[in-house]
Amino acid sequence: MPRPQVEPVAAFQRLKNESAFEVLARAAALEAAGKSVINLGIGQPDFKTPEHVVEAAIKALRDGHHGYTPANGILPLREAVAADLFERRGVEVDPGRILVVPGGKVTMFFAIVMFGEPGAEILYPNPGFPIYESTIAYSGATPVPVPLREADGFAMTAEAVLSRLTPRSRLVILNSPANPTGGVTPPEELDKLAAGLAAHPRVAILSDEIYSRLLYDGRAHASLLRYPALADRLILLDGWSKTYAMTGWRLGYGVWPEALFDAALRLAVNCHSCVNAATQFAGIAALEGPQDSVEAMAAAFTERRALVLRALNRIPGLRAAEPGGAFYAFPNIAASGLSAKQVEIGLLEEAGVATIAGTSFGAEGEGFLRISYANSLENIEEAMARIRHWLSDKGSA
Repeated sequence: MPRPQVEPVAAFQRLKNESAFEVLARAAALEAAGKSVINLGIGQPDFKTPEHVVEAAIKALRDGHHGYTPANGILPLREAVAADLFERRGVEVDPGRILVVPGGKVTMFFAIVMFGEPGAEILYPNPGFPIYESTIAYSGATPVPVPLREADGFAMTAEAVLSRLTPRSRLVILNSPANPTGGVTPPEELDKLAAGLAAHPRVAILSDEIYSRLLYDGRAHASLLRYPALADRLILLDGWSKTYAMTGWRLGYGVWPEALFDAALRLAVNCHSCVNAATQFAGIAALEGPQDSVEAMAAAFTERRALVLRALNRIPGLRAAEPGGAFYAFPNIAASGLSAKQVEIGLLEEAGVATIAGTSFGAEGEGFLRISYANSLENIEEAMARIRHWLSDKGSA
């Protein structure tokens, strides 16, 4: 007689994987088999964590910081975050409203499960970071995509958000600079959005600003944190991963409204207890120490961005909008006559270039491809040549 199969509850069927990690694994397998692969898929800086940050973590371990910390993070780190928010966003934040967590996704997950339930609607950018839609669906809420248009520079507009709000809306997710498009929402659109949200006082906002230090052409970061009228329902997501090349350290933070902080803290206690101690001391060193590594990385991304845009826009049938931030290009590949997934698979398996299909970031990503230029100029130049040749062989370039 067959034994009954143990299965998770149905909600887990709504959780999806993140395609970037699947592509990374396939690229690694191909490399192990001897194929040359240039990775323009994974969304992490190709730089080392600054040495003074590494040394701060080593010192913390040697000084005996081996135990639990407060669930919301050690006070010196929260004070350093508050000081950084004041310096870079011009907003005073009580360190008591800052929750230090193991990576940016945790703030995202907490906010979505806090407001997501059957019958609720949560708005999110599409194409957008795939975990938004996945977690919304898992929570039981209805995901409501807000399309990002190439004609708008892939920036979310106030009209697109406000026109999709209903009495069932509980949360709006914004991301600027954006993954996967590099789009940056202009300050005037944020002004309109903040004004429009006044008519929807029960709608909370999650502002994902993890790429806030990676901007181009003299842009200054416009944060929703600077709108006092939203302070009682705005959750800010930020962290160290992208700015300080600390993806593997798993360190992020959320700024929570006073009314929601205790609920977020209870989630942290039940989920992960606290962030490991040594990493928190590394976080202090990153914020308070020299910022030359951040500036050098931004300068390198600026140079690579120019190379990628120039190369993509010279390939017949392709066009690439100019990203305002982050380290992604999101070229339009519709003229190739191939689906985004076909291009992703073909480039990896046949040309040895790892990219991510636009559809991995939502249905609105069909006809587009995400290219991460977190790689060397030499590798990017070679990858662009491989892309051109592959499309030419397919009769589309």
